Amino acid sequence: MGTPDFAIPSLKKIHESKHEVAAVVTAIDKERGRGQKLSFTPVKEFALQNNIPVLQPEKLKDENFINQLKEINADLFVIVAFRILPQEVFNIPKYGSFNLHGSVLPKFRGAAPIQWAIIKGEKETGVTTFKLAEKVDTGNIYLQDSIPLNEDDNFEVIHDKLSLVGADLVLKTIDLIESGNYTLQQQDNSLASPAPKITKETGQLNFENTAREVNNLIRGLSPFPGAYFNHNNKIIKVYKAKISNMKLQPGEKKVIGEQLYIGCKEDSIEILELQQEGRKKMDSSAFLRGYKF
Repeated sequence: MGTPDFAIPSLKKIHESKHEVAAVVTAIDKERGRGQKLSFTPVKEFALQNNIPVLQPEKLKDENFINQLKEINADLFVIVAFRILPQEVFNIPKYGSFNLHGSVLPKFRGAAPIQWAIIKGEKETGVTTFKLAEKVDTGNIYLQDSIPLNEDDNFEVIHDKLSLVGADLVLKTIDLIESGNYTLQQQDNSLASPAPKITKETGQLNFENTAREVNNLIRGLSPFPGAYFNHNNKIIKVYKAKISNMKLQPGEKKVIGEQLYIGCKEDSIEILELQQEGRKKMDSSAFLRGYKF
């Protein structure tokens, strides 16, 4: 069960293993783009190319859907970047259901674990497979793996790395469950931290914060949806920056040649890649040739 690109390496890994993917469950088709063409989720695309049956329920508690799942008679449900499953679904298979989560649980429980690990300035992050339980992201843990978070890694880089590390962990977890030789590890709720859904408000840059905090927010939301600030009633998105020791007041903007600096609580940031509302993304030197602060 999954929807976006993040789920593809895991699905591919299972499909190419000795295990059988009896079916995939994914989101319904949506009209996207200018022509409002009907488009499939990446998981559905993969399933169609590999002759795997596809289920696309609108409601997860729908009786027909639940009956279809029971008829498939799968031993195990594997969930990677899907929706919150009701108990009557995740309890169907003989071996239950497990989820791949994009953090080292119990840290960053919620919808956007990869983004928040970067935004909060973590030095490492990772993936966890856990048995589904009633409360979201609280189930007992099968396996975990972690990777370093480098200073210049952004959301895209870590998303892609974790989708591959996660795919290996998913297959190891399936093999582990099949072997029957494992002990589930309970999560320590006292160490839990939230990773709520990213909203437009999340992305607004506050230059009263330190340069490091500002840069972490830029990295955590790049390339999508992008952190931003307002200037002359226009939204300007920032995709790449670096910390500078230039001394400016918080929010003060200074252009030196083809370089743009913005003051923060401590130090400044140098903006390297940005985009004015309704325009193309560009580096700061090209941007400053057509825009005056």
